[in-house]
Amino acid sequence: MDITLHKSQIVNRQSKITITGSKSESNRLLLLKALYPEFTLENISNSDDSNLMTQALISDSDIIDIHHAGTAMRFLTAFLSIQEGKEVIITGSQRMKERPIKILVDALNELGADISYTDNEGFPPLRIKGKKLTNNKVSLQANVSSQYISALLLIASRLENGLELTLEGDITSIPYIKMTLALLEEIGIETSFIENTINVKPNTQHPTPNTQNPTTLIVESDWSSASYYFSIVALCGVGTEITLSSYKENSLQGDSVLVDIYKHFGVVSTFNDNKITLRKETFNVQPLTLNLQNAPDIAQTIAVTCFGLGIACDLTGLHTLKIKETDRLVALKTEIEKLGGEVDITDESLHLSPSEKINKNIPIATYHDHRMAMAFAPLALKTNIIIEDANVVSKSYPTFWEDLESIGFKITK
Repeated sequence: MDITLHKSQIVNRQSKITITGSKSESNRLLLLKALYPEFTLENISNSDDSNLMTQALISDSDIIDIHHAGTAMRFLTAFLSIQEGKEVIITGSQRMKERPIKILVDALNELGADISYTDNEGFPPLRIKGKKLTNNKVSLQANVSSQYISALLLIASRLENGLELTLEGDITSIPYIKMTLALLEEIGIETSFIENTINVKPNTQHPTPNTQNPTTLIVESDWSSASYYFSIVALCGVGTEITLSSYKENSLQGDSVLVDIYKHFGVVSTFNDNKITLRKETFNVQPLTLNLQNAPDIAQTIAVTCFGLGIACDLTGLHTLKIKETDRLVALKTEIEKLGGEVDITDESLHLSPSEKINKNIPIATYHDHRMAMAFAPLALKTNIIIEDANVVSKSYPTFWEDLESIGFKITK
């Protein structure tokens, strides 16, 4: 389904939106619940990815298809490798079959797993024969996707001897690694992260939770989904407010850096009673320079915000964007230039030149990438814009278009 977003304005300047749980936290906790089923979870993400993760974890099938869900592919590869006596083929969409997974497979096989490729070496589909893993030491290049690292950490406490993971070189996406470790600690699993070495103690029975309410874990709302409202407020007039639920000031999610980043655009964030209120207070047309190594998923949102405001930006630390649902750097360049912008990219950076022109009625290709659809939507505050394959948002935020309509966006199919 393609949709047209007509040039709109925020009707209610004190709008309120409720966003479901973080996809990143949900998928980690869903796997941990499968390993330690005595816990219950609340505010789980309603995203396609989390639904696919839930279904796969309880599936009795010998073929598991996770479609476009990259996080699920990485986490389930590790999970299935320790399901003793179970043999499974895990596969996905055509794009998933083009996304590398050799680094994780090599690490798991080094720990004693039995994983092989059914088609192309280094890429899904994978044949996984579950078994007990007794080796406990492995090394990884530190600049790989943090999901490879988290996949190993999530199963580590179920390994007979735990895990000692050494990261070689500069570490990418540290907040996501720390999120995984914090969630392990929250359910009572001992971990340490000293210099470039992570240790997870074995706990093959039932961990003792550290929470005040030991049987229930509540997932914080998704900060990546919040990013689009930061962009909307940045593109609005002074005095516009949007309140989002449920968010913590001391969040585990790396994308919570939005609070500091969007100050550059005059957006002030206030926390109160597990809610965050975004308010446009000033205008700033100064260029923006950022290293997003620790929060690459918000690069698209930030680049589009800058384009909408007509200001330049230099974004670096983006090397992992090339292996996402699409090559996000190429996709950003292509779509922003269709709108009249000028973008230069390298393998790990994006430079946007300042521009006062935004072409109208331009169809934005989404490349089966939910973040492309949502990142470009705020431009409807400036001009008419068409979003192709708009249903792709269900991957992480199924009610996105309805929520935009609730605050004043005009949308037709």
